[in-house]
Amino acid sequence: MEVVNLKEKFGRVREYWSPKIMGELNDAYVKGVKLRGEFVWHHHEREDELFLVVEGRLRMQLRDGNRDLGPGEFIIVPHGVEHCPKALTDEVHVVLIEPNTTLNTGNVVNERTMRNLERI
Repeated sequence: MEVVNLKEKFGRVREYWSPKIMGELNDAYVKGVKLRGEFVWHHHEREDELFLVVEGRLRMQLRDGNRDLGPGEFIIVPHGVEHCPKALTDEVHVVLIEPNTTLNTGNVVNERTMRNLERI
């Protein structure tokens, strides 16, 4: 068993919108990602996603209205719900917990799609 230090792990994340695997449990990954600016509107057919804000402020844009989160807060986006994460501060550190089959851009494939994630 390993103790994970989030500050150390986030110190190893260099790119924005590029999730890194920090841990694994059952059939899910615990990922760390740094956010800047706005992502892309997308949804996931079968996977729910948990976004836990560690540092900064995040706006989860949803078609029925935005949800703003700060450090220590999380939101679960159910599968099928279209969403678009947006950093409200210069940089946001987020822990994601989601099935290991989850593609970061969901139903959208573009230059931000990450297929082979690095473990840190």
